[in-house]
Amino acid sequence: MDPTSAALTRAIPVLASLDIEATLRFYAERMKFVAVARYPDYGIVARGDVQIHFWLTDDAEIPKATSCRIDVVGVNELYQEMSASGVVHPNGPLIEQPWGLREFAVLDDDGNMIKFGELSST
Repeated sequence: MDPTSAALTRAIPVLASLDIEATLRFYAERMKFVAVARYPDYGIVARGDVQIHFWLTDDAEIPKATSCRIDVVGVNELYQEMSASGVVHPNGPLIEQPWGLREFAVLDDDGNMIKFGELSST
């Protein structure tokens, strides 16, 4: 294949975890992801076509400086679901951004921030 014709097909965030088992449990119980792989120092969760990978660290500062964004369809419904489970970041309520995205932020137990967003219909 000609290198100029290569196509990028998807990105998968790889976030830091202070305890792989606890992280997988948090995503399963609080955010309705499914744990699809677990190793002593690595874990993977999935929800629909989205995966998030986790690597083990003992440095609690790393997840505090880590984030990713996931595009969704039905951000209002997802926001209600995440609000009910108590994972929405205190400073991350659902808002309309000036660049045409409705988004909110979730903070996991390790300190990773995940923004969920949907293009505005306006």
